[in-house]
Amino acid sequence: MQIHKELDTRGLNCPLPILKAKKALADMVSGEVLKVVSTDPGSLRDFQAFSRQTGNELLEQSQGAGEFVHVLKRR
Repeated sequence: MQIHKELDTRGLNCPLPILKAKKALADMVSGEVLKVVSTDPGSLRDFQAFSRQTGNELLEQSQGAGEFVHVLKRR
């Protein structure tokens, strides 16, 4: 999978990872892929809800070593 932009939101808590992702996606074109790395455990459900509400596709979520990775495709 080709990642077009990566966003490091480690150390930030809700709603900052979502707000930064929203801003990054606004600067991308349809079909591009954004990877967001977070340390906020709540980001798992936050990005699921964000995807449903905005129509941006949540391609993948993973976690390990205290980090949560979210991969979104711009609608």
